[in-house]
Amino acid sequence: MSAISFPGKVVALSGGIGGAKLALGLDRVLAPGQLTVIANTGDDFRHFGLHISPDIDTLLYTLSGLDDPVRGWGRRDETWTFMRAMGELGRESWFQLGDGDLAIHVERTRRLAAGETLSGITDFLSRQLGIGSVIVPMSDDPVATQVDTEEGRLDFQQYFVRRRCEPRIVGLDFAGADEARLASGAAAALADPDLALIVICPSNPYLSVDPILAVPGLRAGLRAARAPVVAVSPIIAGQAVKGPTAKMMMELGLVPSAATVARHYAGLIDMFVVDEADAGMDADMDAGAGVRMVAAPTLMRTLDDRTRLARIVLGLAGERA
Repeated sequence: MSAISFPGKVVALSGGIGGAKLALGLDRVLAPGQLTVIANTGDDFRHFGLHISPDIDTLLYTLSGLDDPVRGWGRRDETWTFMRAMGELGRESWFQLGDGDLAIHVERTRRLAAGETLSGITDFLSRQLGIGSVIVPMSDDPVATQVDTEEGRLDFQQYFVRRRCEPRIVGLDFAGADEARLASGAAAALADPDLALIVICPSNPYLSVDPILAVPGLRAGLRAARAPVVAVSPIIAGQAVKGPTAKMMMELGLVPSAATVARHYAGLIDMFVVDEADAGMDADMDAGAGVRMVAAPTLMRTLDDRTRLARIVLGLAGERA
């Protein structure tokens, strides 16, 4: 996929699978080094003694072409000897770690124990996998997304993977966010004088983007940047493209619509990209929201879909609401 001529740098905020699709499109049409992806680490946790960074790993596998297109998560051509052996020892198998995937977690955990930062480790892994864009965690400090449900508080992975998002959600908390420091790479990318565009990828606004925005300095960095901020809706015609976004919005008393997501980002974004199915949503917006609506085909099934949407988003760089 040939790069386009784009005059400046791009910063993207992304969670896992949904956001990684647009991140891949941006990566493929921009030149190496033009794109910095700030990844959600609120999903990070320890499992079998290993530090797991699910959203970072999804971005690593997606941008390097190692992702599994069938399962939609993890590495392609994965094997599962480790998990079978753990099962024989009576260990739980609710969170699957493939044999190839395991190498990333072992190396990350080893380097963290040796005193390296998550940012430094992520940069090393990116380079080893041949990724031209920069992937940086939102913070090198621990932040844990916790989900308040009618059954009590659950750690994110317990809610998302083990319980498959079944418990009714009543609130969210990002433990440690108030004390966390914005990763230096993220801060530098937002302050770069060559920054021409900031993109909020179509990740879950509440589970994937809000943890990033909760890190002190991130919202200020968005507001201080001279580049326009464009968000892409993860909701099409009232339905989530991937994951529990629509379900949790209803449980939180919100209408599952692109307009609701746009209002959620109001004050931070200049433009909001909705699917063509929601082209008439302007009438649903609160008066004075100050956000320009742009309709485009946002469903990304193929690489061509991803790069087409990336080109459309990049084309908005010279415009503001």
